[in-house]
Amino acid sequence: MAQRDDFEATEFLSDRRSPGKDPTQTLEIRFTGSGSEYFRIWIVNLLLTLITFTLYWPFARARRLAYFQNNTLVGKDPLGFHGDPWKMFRGYLLMLLFGVSYWAVSNFAPAFSWIPLLVLAALWPALWRASLQFRLRNTSWRGVRMSFEGDLKDAYLCMLPFFIPVLAFGLVIALIAPDLQASRGGAAGAMIASAMSLLVLAMAAMSPWLMARVKQYQHGGYVFAQEHAQLKAGAGAFYGFSFRVAGVSLLCTAALAGVGAIVAVMLGNSGGAALIALPFVLALAYLAFPLVLVPYTTSRLQNLLWSNTRSRRIHFDSQLKFAPLMSLTAKNWLLIALTLGLYWPFAKVNTARLRLEAMGVSVQGDVNAWLAQAQGGDKGLLGDAAGDFFGIDMGL
Repeated sequence: MAQRDDFEATEFLSDRRSPGKDPTQTLEIRFTGSGSEYFRIWIVNLLLTLITFTLYWPFARARRLAYFQNNTLVGKDPLGFHGDPWKMFRGYLLMLLFGVSYWAVSNFAPAFSWIPLLVLAALWPALWRASLQFRLRNTSWRGVRMSFEGDLKDAYLCMLPFFIPVLAFGLVIALIAPDLQASRGGAAGAMIASAMSLLVLAMAAMSPWLMARVKQYQHGGYVFAQEHAQLKAGAGAFYGFSFRVAGVSLLCTAALAGVGAIVAVMLGNSGGAALIALPFVLALAYLAFPLVLVPYTTSRLQNLLWSNTRSRRIHFDSQLKFAPLMSLTAKNWLLIALTLGLYWPFAKVNTARLRLEAMGVSVQGDVNAWLAQAQGGDKGLLGDAAGDFFGIDMGL
């Protein structure tokens, strides 16, 4: 499929008319990729990545992104991907440098192993923002580039609560360190255990709120021409989502407990038959979490995010069903196991098709007339300097 010029000018949609006066039309999303086509890309990517000791990975990722986006049709028109794999390679080398630095310091100066982690933590919000800018900057629809306009300061502010509990725990450790050395454990050790327990509880209680902050920043930075998206879901919606996921997790745990009780009864009545059946029963019980909890979480989170993402003229909707996704996940896992992993690209294509085609886009006004009124502009043409030069892409 032909791709558009990487340096095609970004166009912006006119905002001359009030969107409330225009009729609304729905653009269906279809995925036209096939497992056999993607298998050829996947196997070449895999072999070259192994031969080059992972150095080919950014080029493999660029090919994969281009394939999936070029085969995603929005209103019968494909998305375009214009990312330069050499820029992505620079970003990969940057992240590889962090990994090598941490390995070197951990092995040769363990007392300073925290320094690379601290540097990465300090840079992470900026790298995350650059990743979003690079991905959106290099995605287009009908020749119009998308962009991400989230502020750098807001990126740090939305990530800051992640670090506060950790910093508080580090402060507690620093304060009780003398007592810990003097008592060689004892009360100081109990205080550390209590502090760690409080940290875990605080992070668990804060996680829905933190997820809401991150997703509001991420979806609120999406821009297509003059349309700035917003995520209308607040923290309450994310707490509701988290409680439902926790409920499903408890149901899975109860099912595991029930299976364990049945196996215990079988062991008491007929030890030989039970020992033969035990591995199979436990394997089925163990798969309850990834085959039930993961599809449930994926479907509900996609629906929560995209059904509440909208701009003045664009409104997304997602109706991804749990049962079809669970059935497809079970099928994919079975065939991946039977083919020793060779079914993986087919599974990726099938999952992408199910998730993408569960979505739709409602647009106010005639799209052809809307785009015909687009005004040429160079805003966002070069993108963010860090994101564009280093090609940071974290897959977020």
